[in-house]
Amino acid sequence: MINLIRTFLILPMISFIVVSCNSDGPEVEQPEKIYYDQAQRRMNSNNFNGAIESLEAIENMYPFGKYAEQAQVELIYAHFMNSETEAAHSSAEKFIRLHPRHPNIDYAYFMKGLSSYTRDRDLLIRFSDTDLSNRDISGAKQSFAELTEFLTRFPDSQYVQYAKQRNVYLRNMIAKNELAAADYYYSINAYVGAIRRANYVIENIPNSSENYRALKILENCYEALGYSELLEDVRVVININYPNQENENTNRQRRWSWNFLDESRPRNN
Repeated sequence: MINLIRTFLILPMISFIVVSCNSDGPEVEQPEKIYYDQAQRRMNSNNFNGAIESLEAIENMYPFGKYAEQAQVELIYAHFMNSETEAAHSSAEKFIRLHPRHPNIDYAYFMKGLSSYTRDRDLLIRFSDTDLSNRDISGAKQSFAELTEFLTRFPDSQYVQYAKQRNVYLRNMIAKNELAAADYYYSINAYVGAIRRANYVIENIPNSSENYRALKILENCYEALGYSELLEDVRVVININYPNQENENTNRQRRWSWNFLDESRPRNN
């Protein structure tokens, strides 16, 4: 009798479970989504360390889950905002390799280029007005090349305006770096070396803020070497293209702002 009563008590419970699993009611929230929502809350509160932990948990525990690809692209952003630029660059390269047709692939290419050079993001650098063009700028050159690739591949991306603005900043920095070397060569009377650097800026970094300065270096070198014909030619170019430049500040570098990052998280697909 006791066994019969137990059977009657258990059967309704089993039926309830089966009906609940097959009902058309709201879908039970999966642990994967719990991790993803946790990551969003942490990023919204600027807890990027915590967000990285949540996103990596999705990547490691649910590699083929619903949120796996989105977690991978958001890891790029979280690493970058946590000042882990090498990790951001590696995450971007990994995402490009694994998901070349993903809707957020443009974002991965953009952040790959952006994360290659971030020295000017340092607060001390920004507020001390340090001229970074006199330091190692190999990262800036890499960033410029990668952002140029992004602009070529994705001309209609929502991140194009930021990539263009960044490349203007980087292009001017690279040109200033070349001319810093030209100034040095000129100071030690190594005029051929100075001419080579100035010509490189004019021929390979067009439309930079340093073109006028490059022409003036050529003018000074040609005058010192007694190259009268070349001197006359470069003065014609200066007078045509920069008639009022002598009275303007030619060394003013337009600052780059990182404020756009808060509004440029990857799209949630």
